[in-house]
Amino acid sequence: METIKLMINGLPGSMARCAAVSALSDDRFELIPESLTGPEILEKSVDIESVTVRLIPPEEHNAAVQRIKAQNDGFIIIDYTHPAAVNSNVALYCRHSIFFVLGTTGGDRDLMMETVKNSSVSAVIAPNMAKQIVGFQAMMEYGAKMFPGIFKGYWLRVKESHQAGKADTSGTAKAIVDSFNAMGIQFKPEEIEKERDSEKQRTEWGIPEEFLGGHGWHTYTLVSGDGTVKFEFTHNVNGRDVYASGTMDAAAFLHEKMKDGKRGVVYSMIDVLRSGTVYDPTR
Repeated sequence: METIKLMINGLPGSMARCAAVSALSDDRFELIPESLTGPEILEKSVDIESVTVRLIPPEEHNAAVQRIKAQNDGFIIIDYTHPAAVNSNVALYCRHSIFFVLGTTGGDRDLMMETVKNSSVSAVIAPNMAKQIVGFQAMMEYGAKMFPGIFKGYWLRVKESHQAGKADTSGTAKAIVDSFNAMGIQFKPEEIEKERDSEKQRTEWGIPEEFLGGHGWHTYTLVSGDGTVKFEFTHNVNGRDVYASGTMDAAAFLHEKMKDGKRGVVYSMIDVLRSGTVYDPTR
């Protein structure tokens, strides 16, 4: 079986590390032992299981990507960097004609979509790589399309909790809010209640101690105007494995698109799910 070469950017960050561990345990992939990192990282390398990955500082990004591309034909980049760097990274990948999977949230999403569409590459760009949560999101979008205004007159409360290192508000929460607004709610993304305090997460939310450094808990509560009807949707994720699994499937999906010659297309995780590109390690 042909292996897909992956460069995972954002190490030594937690999500990039989890993706790298997943790639090493997945026989579809070969991990390139180099990673673009940010200006605040002082380390020269990081060990991922038995592999030492060189960390490349910002001033070397352009030259490094050009060199790695020359050495690794048809490789794919996975980006789990920082919201502040995401648009410049997208421009870099497109400039060097490298297909990529972007799991980093934040940044100017319209600009990055336009950058890809005007380039010679395609990409999977998604605010959430967890396949089951993406499926839930799709159900909400379906409800918004089929039953517009169904929750008119209701009020909405959205609470999301993630590890302290997640700088931005959850992109998934924002997407679900968009669906509820289409169903008649009037709610602004700025009203999402974002929790990043580990003590409150432990004592008030009940998040297990071992997952304070990596979790995603969301609750969407809808109550009718007169208070007689209540709906509540919750999805709680402990750890990062579910996101890494989806990321690997997205990379395999994108590799097929690259072989098919698809250019200038932005795919979502819905596209990945619909393709049936779901890895079963037991088969």
